[in-house]
Amino acid sequence: MLTTKRTTFRHPSGVDRRRRRLIGSLSAVVAVLVALSLNAPPSLAGTTPVEAGGNGPVTANTTNGWSGRIDWQACPERPDDPGTRCGTLRLPVDWTRPGGETFQLALARHTATDPAARIGVLVFNPGGPGLSGVDVALTADSQLGPDVLRRFDIIGFDPRGTVRSAPVRCSSALLARHPSLAPADATEYERLRTYNRQLREDCRAHSGPLFDHLDSVSVARDTDAIRAALGERQLSFYQWSYGTLIGQSYAELFPDRVRALVMDSVMDHSQEVREYSRSGAASNEALFHEFVAWCERNPGCALHGRDVPALFDRLMRRADAGTLVDAGTGAKLSWFELGFATFVNFFDATWADLASMLLALERGEASSIASPMVPVDPDTDLTEYALPAFCQDWSLPVDGFAEWNRYLELSRAAAPHLRASPLAVRFTAICLGWTANNPQHQLRVRTSAPLLVLNGRYDPATPYDGAQRVVRQLGSQGHLLTYEGSGHASYPRTECTRRQVERYLITRTTPPVGASCPAAGV
Repeated sequence: MLTTKRTTFRHPSGVDRRRRRLIGSLSAVVAVLVALSLNAPPSLAGTTPVEAGGNGPVTANTTNGWSGRIDWQACPERPDDPGTRCGTLRLPVDWTRPGGETFQLALARHTATDPAARIGVLVFNPGGPGLSGVDVALTADSQLGPDVLRRFDIIGFDPRGTVRSAPVRCSSALLARHPSLAPADATEYERLRTYNRQLREDCRAHSGPLFDHLDSVSVARDTDAIRAALGERQLSFYQWSYGTLIGQSYAELFPDRVRALVMDSVMDHSQEVREYSRSGAASNEALFHEFVAWCERNPGCALHGRDVPALFDRLMRRADAGTLVDAGTGAKLSWFELGFATFVNFFDATWADLASMLLALERGEASSIASPMVPVDPDTDLTEYALPAFCQDWSLPVDGFAEWNRYLELSRAAAPHLRASPLAVRFTAICLGWTANNPQHQLRVRTSAPLLVLNGRYDPATPYDGAQRVVRQLGSQGHLLTYEGSGHASYPRTECTRRQVERYLITRTTPPVGASCPAAGV
């Protein structure tokens, strides 16, 4: 199993191949597994009232009357850097009850390097759900271009329930007993539903009332509380992957407070479970064929000259027969686990690694297989579990094993080789039995600000057709920039994508209709 401590989002051109592979794989695993490090601070949720008065930073009110103050201090990770500060902001657990229990939200600020040219605040959310915005702000000089750093204070925060912001806690012993995420029959399906209920109850007992308020609408309200505490009239945003759902919620709730909003690898939050399954499957099948085409034209591919689709289908049949084994662990691999291990390589288009893995599986040799299960430390009593955030944002009801199979058949029609989107299967399985706080709907954004959507043509987690639907929902304010390559997150991939995004953030100039950037290396 792969785990991660904390990840960074860097320009590929700025790191060597080994580092790039590590960053890519960790980002993929975090986004897919939504599993955080096992050594984050304990939950800070509690009933402490908001402190009033005293000397300190600016205090401001949000529209619901909430007021709060950020306690800025030197960052433990960068104690000698005067341009970076870390802080906490006490916020309501439940925004419908602002006088109730509270928790501490952790955030960090990287100050604009040219105060005379400062435009305002840029909020960077790297998504996940569960990736750390604090870590992004601490490494802002490697995340964003120098012109952006010159003109904006970069604000990153750890969303409620994650990392430093009252992280959700669950029993590691229970997590280690997670059943299959791809039930083969009605008995396994019911076992999964029962387990999901037990895990929810366990996590709620260990985490307190915040556990039931992790949805993106709550995080958007937290974001506006940050704006108010900073004394800013408007915010600019760079939101990545799952973070785009937070950006969408903010724009719906506070349209006049959006100066600029970049949604990179955007989530379409209007899809019901049927379309969610089909669209993801089709997108991943297209990526599989991108891999096949790369292997055909590159002699360095370990499968060059082979019929790669036929080889992959044989591996799938072996998985069905129970004879596909990861020689590194001795574990038998199901069709879902083979698909997941393949899918992880789609995140950063690590085609050479994928080819080597498939060849090793064919030969019965040890290979690096990413597991779809949540990493668990057996020596730790509790471990974070950020997946509830997804299940509170997405209603993915499945009425019994027969309907589960119908969705798989629909996916297989769209993806005859991959059979399904591993991400869609995984999240649908994990969310069986949940009731969403913030279910899917058509976007209702009424802002006057132009909004930029950036998406790869071949994205494993946020399909391109979803980006097209989001832009249509945004109406005249939505503008799409297409990255013509493969992988997840497009801004850092080429000079073209960086230039277009940074020009928009600084000037709010959007690219023309139909604008695109060529794939890296083209």
